[in-house]
Amino acid sequence: LNNQKFLWFLRHYYQVLAFMFAIEEINRNPNLLPNISLGFHIYNTYHNDERILESSLMWLSGQGQTIPNYSCERQRKSVVVIGGATSELTFSMGTLLELYKLPQISYGLFDPLITDPLQFPSVYQMAPSDTSLPLGMVRLMLHFKWTWVGLVASDDSRGEKFLRDLQEEMARNDVCVAFIKKTTARKASNKDFYYYFLLSIRVSSANVFVIYGDTNSLLSLVFMENPYVLVRKVWITTSHWDIAKKPGYIYFDNFHGALIFSDQTSKIPGFKDFLKTVNPARHPEDIFLKNFWNSAFGCPHIHGKEDEGVCSSNASLDTLSLSSLENMMSDQSYTVYTAVYAVAWALHEMFLVRSEMEFKDVREGKEHQHYRCHLHSFLKNLQFNNSVGKLVVLDKKRHSVANYDVLNYVTFSNDTEVLIKVGEFMPEAPLGQDLTIHEHNDCSEAFGIFPMQPPQSRCSKVCGPGFQKKAQEGRSVCCFNCDPCPDMHISNQTDADQCVKCPEDQYPNQGRNQCLPKMVTFLAYEEPLGIALASTAACLSLLTALVLWVFVRHKNTPIVRANNRDLSNILLISLFFCFLCSLLFIGHPTAAHCLLRQTTFGVMFTVAVSSILAKTIIVVLAFRTTRPGSRSRKWMGSRAPISVVFFCTLFQFLLCGVWLLLSPPFPEADTHSDREHIILGCNEGSLIAFYFVLSYMGVLALASFAVAFFVRNLPDRFNEAKYITFSMLVFCSVWVSFLPAYQSTKGKMMAAVEIFSILSSSTGLLACIFIPKCYVILLQPHRNTKKSLKNNVNANYPGICSVNKKL
Repeated sequence: LNNQKFLWFLRHYYQVLAFMFAIEEINRNPNLLPNISLGFHIYNTYHNDERILESSLMWLSGQGQTIPNYSCERQRKSVVVIGGATSELTFSMGTLLELYKLPQISYGLFDPLITDPLQFPSVYQMAPSDTSLPLGMVRLMLHFKWTWVGLVASDDSRGEKFLRDLQEEMARNDVCVAFIKKTTARKASNKDFYYYFLLSIRVSSANVFVIYGDTNSLLSLVFMENPYVLVRKVWITTSHWDIAKKPGYIYFDNFHGALIFSDQTSKIPGFKDFLKTVNPARHPEDIFLKNFWNSAFGCPHIHGKEDEGVCSSNASLDTLSLSSLENMMSDQSYTVYTAVYAVAWALHEMFLVRSEMEFKDVREGKEHQHYRCHLHSFLKNLQFNNSVGKLVVLDKKRHSVANYDVLNYVTFSNDTEVLIKVGEFMPEAPLGQDLTIHEHNDCSEAFGIFPMQPPQSRCSKVCGPGFQKKAQEGRSVCCFNCDPCPDMHISNQTDADQCVKCPEDQYPNQGRNQCLPKMVTFLAYEEPLGIALASTAACLSLLTALVLWVFVRHKNTPIVRANNRDLSNILLISLFFCFLCSLLFIGHPTAAHCLLRQTTFGVMFTVAVSSILAKTIIVVLAFRTTRPGSRSRKWMGSRAPISVVFFCTLFQFLLCGVWLLLSPPFPEADTHSDREHIILGCNEGSLIAFYFVLSYMGVLALASFAVAFFVRNLPDRFNEAKYITFSMLVFCSVWVSFLPAYQSTKGKMMAAVEIFSILSSSTGLLACIFIPKCYVILLQPHRNTKKSLKNNVNANYPGICSVNKKL
C-alpha cells in the first residue's frame, strides 16, 4: 500500500498514524487476509503538480531517480494508492496512475467530478456525498436569522461548485450574499491582493462569513500580519479547513466562535491506546514521525539518549493533553482508517476466488499488472461493515449522504482550545427536523465575543411587527426599508414581506400588529340616542292621539266642520302612524323590520301629504263655487277629497309593491363604515326605488305648497291655507336637508337622521295645522261658534255664507 500525504501539519500525521494502526490491526486479524501481511510506503506530496508527479514517479520507479515505465522494485510492489486529501491532488495523481490501471482511493472531501467513470475510472472516494452541505449551512443561517453573509472560497473547480450550490440555496431561502471572494495560494502571496482581500472583510457590513475550500489557498486568513483584523466576525466552515490553534499562534483567536460542519464519524476503537505506544525509538526509519514529534512537543530536534522528558524518543503521545489529541484526530483520520479496511476486504474477497497457483504467483511478485486490474472489480462491488458497525460501499452510484455534527471552536486566554458539539444536521430527516441546535449553557460560549446573544448579520435593520419590508431599488432583496402597514392591515412577525389584511369582522390595533374583534353595534333602545328618539316618537304619537281625541270630541263644532273633519281625522291618524313607524328604525334589524320600515314610512307620509293636498284643493274649489255658474260645485261633495287621498296613496302603494317584489330591503352587517365596529342595518335593496318613493312624496308636498301659497290670502278665521303653506315649507325644508345629511352619514347615524327627519316633518305638520285650531277649541271656545265665524267671514269676504253650508 502507498499513502500520499499533503502539506505538513500536526493533524495530518495523525492520518498517517491511523493508516499505520489499521495496517497493524489487519495484520493481527486471523480472519482477514490470513497468512498475508500488508506493507506500505509513505510519500509526501506538495501543493504543486510537478512535485506531486515527482513523488508518484519515485514510488513507481522504486528508487530516488525517477524513470518512467521502469521499476526497481520486484518483491514489494504496491497494488493500490490511498491518497488525495484534496481534489487537486487526486486529479494530479489520477492522471498518472490511470496509465498503470492502479486503483486510487481518495480520503479527501467528496467531489462529484471524481465520480465520472469515464474521466476517473480507477479512483474511488471514501467520503460520503456532501451535496447537502450548502443546505445545512443555509439552515444554520436561518436558525440564527443571518441573512447577509459573505462567502470566501478557493478559486478552483470544487470551490466554484460549492459557491454555485450555496448561492442557489441561499436564494431559495431569502439569504443574500454580501460579497464573494476567491483566493488561491498564488494570489495570497501577492501583497496587494492580500491587503485588499482582508480590508474588504474588515469593512464589510456582514458579520458572518462562510469559508470553504483548499486549505493552502486560504492560509492568508490565518497567518496574517495583523492578528486582530477579523475580530467580531463569525465563520462557518467545515472540519477539513484546519483552524485548530498551534502553540504560540495568536492568529487563531480570530476564529473564536467559528461554527464547523464536521462529518459524523465514529471514534476508532483502540486508536488512543495505539498512540501511546508510538515514538521515534519504535519507528526509527520514519522521518515524518521525527518531524511530527518535534512539532507536537515543541522540541528543536531529537538527540537520542541525551534527550529527557517529553522530547525523549522513548516518550509517548499520552503526555499531550486530551483536548489536543481529540482536536488532531480529525474525521479524515477515520476515513483513512476505513480506506485501509476497504482495500483489505477487497483483497480478501479476491483471494477467496483465486486459485492456489495464483496465490503463489502473488507471493512471488508476479502478475502484478494483472492483479491490479482484477482488484478494480472487487472494489466496485465492495460492501462491508467496518469495526464500528457502519456499512461501507465504494460503488460510485451508491454513495451515502453525509450527516454532520455542528461544532463550535472556542479558544481561551490560556492558549487552549476546545471543540464543542452544539448541534447536528441530518439532511434526510423531515424538513424542520433536519437541523438541531442544542440551546444549553455550553452553547453560550459559541459567541464569546458576543456574550449576551448571537451576532446579527443583516443588510437592514429588523422590521418589527406593524411594519412591512419595502425593497430598496437596485439593491439585494435583503436590503430594504421598513414601511408601516396600511390601514386595516397588520404584521405580527418581524421582517414581514407584506402586511396581512384583517378579516372584515376585525380591525388592527394601534400598533398594527394584532387584529381585534369589531364590536357589533346598531341604533338600540338601550343607548342614549335610541332612548331619546324612541321617547320623542312616543310622546309625539300620544300628542297626535290627544289632538285626534279633541277633534272627535268637538266634531260638530264650526271650526272642525269648516276644515273638513274627515280629512283632518285621516291626517291625524296618518301622523300618528308616521310617529310610530320611526320606531321600526330602532333596535336590532330583522327581515321584517327592513321590509316594513321604509314602505310603512312612505305610505303613511303619502297619506298625510295627500290629505293636505286634498285640503288645499277643497279650499280652492270652495271659493270658486261662489262665482255664478261655476262648475266646481259638483266637486264639493264628501267623496271628492277622499278620492284624492285614495288615488295618491294607491300610486305610492304600487311603487312600494314593485320595490318589495323586485329588490326588497334586507338586513346587512356593515363592516366598512366604522373601522372598529360592525354596524347592523338594513340595505335598501334598490336605492332607485327608495328615492322614487321620496321623490313622489316630494312632488305631492310641492303641489300642496304651491296650491296653499296661491290661496294664502283668504279670510283668516276660515282659511287654513296660511298654516298649510307654512307646514309644507317646514316639511320640504326638512326633507331637502335630509338628502345630503343622509348621504354624508354612515352606520347607525343614517337611521338616526331619517328618524329625526320623520319626527321633525311630522311635528311640523301637526304643529302648523292643528295646534292653532286646538288653541281655539280648548282655550277660546267663544270663537268656535257659527255666529262668530259668519260675522268674521262676512266682514272680510261677503257671499261666503252659502259656501259654508257645503263645507
